[in-house]
Amino acid sequence: MASAVTAETLNDKPITSYDELLSLFHAAVKPASEFRVGAEMEKFGVYEDGSPVPYEGDTGVRALLAELATKGWTAEAETEGGPLIALLRDGASITLEPGSQLELSGAPLLHAHQICAEFRGHLAEIAPFSEARKIHWLGLGFHPFAARDAYTMVPKQRYAIMREYLPTRGSMALDMMLRTATVQANYDYLSEADAMTKMRVALKLAPLTTAMFANSPFYEGQPFGGKSYRAKVWLDTDPDRSGLVPSLWKRNAGFVDYVEWALDIPMFMFKRNGDKVVNTGQTFRSFWKSGYSGYKPTMTDWQTHLNTLFPEVRLKKTIEVRGADAQGSKLACTLPALWTGILYDEKALAEADAMTADWTYDEVSASRKEVWQKGLGAKFRAGTLQPFAEKLIEIAEGGLERRAFLSPSGKDERAHLARLKELVADGKSPADVLLDGIEHVPNLRAELIRRCDLGNGG
Repeated sequence: MASAVTAETLNDKPITSYDELLSLFHAAVKPASEFRVGAEMEKFGVYEDGSPVPYEGDTGVRALLAELATKGWTAEAETEGGPLIALLRDGASITLEPGSQLELSGAPLLHAHQICAEFRGHLAEIAPFSEARKIHWLGLGFHPFAARDAYTMVPKQRYAIMREYLPTRGSMALDMMLRTATVQANYDYLSEADAMTKMRVALKLAPLTTAMFANSPFYEGQPFGGKSYRAKVWLDTDPDRSGLVPSLWKRNAGFVDYVEWALDIPMFMFKRNGDKVVNTGQTFRSFWKSGYSGYKPTMTDWQTHLNTLFPEVRLKKTIEVRGADAQGSKLACTLPALWTGILYDEKALAEADAMTADWTYDEVSASRKEVWQKGLGAKFRAGTLQPFAEKLIEIAEGGLERRAFLSPSGKDERAHLARLKELVADGKSPADVLLDGIEHVPNLRAELIRRCDLGNGG
């Protein structure tokens, strides 16, 4: 039986002071010797006709989760006897996005070689179920075929609320929920100052990250004319809880600046005794000061609220780099490797900070509005983003070389940047590879499945 998870099992202490809001971040500080990388990789399941794999049914993702639960994974539900929505094992989890996108949230690991091995093991583990039901798992940022009305929503309490609320904030919010997929990576921090430096650098580089990993050039079966439809979607989802968090761009920023930003963002819900209490539109600051229907916020409510914020780089107990499209097998481990080289090497972080020192919020925001269409060809200052991408890879390679974590074959983590380095040198993103020769393909749907299928090296 799936075990129930309620907010109260985490921390039901009422919030009594501002310092308690900050304590979540201060408590996460750790020495560099304990730094780990946690990768999150989402993917679309499709049948051979390109239709999305749903949650329900003998060939749906719930059936897949149920099968994995017999093989060492612990099943999780939101309420006692509720629907199966996640699996846990050895620090890793398998979860579902609203449109049944399957996500592996990896265990905290030392280096990119381990991340790749974990991901390959995950694909091998789901292969028997998938092959028997002719399911293909696609690694790209936006579903290449399915229309919005082809989906049913995963029965998670928060998703039902988001489905009603987010479309009031952005016309593409449902597309974000149902039809996008990403690869993300989570990083530790040494101190408040270290966290703020990493946040500032990663936020400034977020549009460049999006351009380098642009991998969603299709919309409902045809090229849409740009490189990342996922990035386009995020520009019209919810301006309150997304974007580049401008208050963190100042050099003296601290945890308090992120807390102040988060306090003024509307909530979705909170839980009491496992039941949802919907309070959409109320900011957390209002909830903290005035309560809601007799309820007062707990530290778990605060943690839940932080998980509903979707900036390009998110601060929680880790720093989450979020700006990239999901990738095919050849680049699946590249984002974690790239940002590990930057954030986990003192010299590399200083170099990235210096490279972006005079970048302004306005000019970076302007590039964000262009990268979805032009990728590395997006304008930045007197040129394009391409030379900055080349420099960033050089910085990351230096960091990875100094880390000197070797694979069984004797290669350090720079091996995971090789393919990206080739693309960037040509001014290309992964989307360009997907688009190559596509106009001459007689069966576009079958060819896209072949090119993007994670199971065959796509």
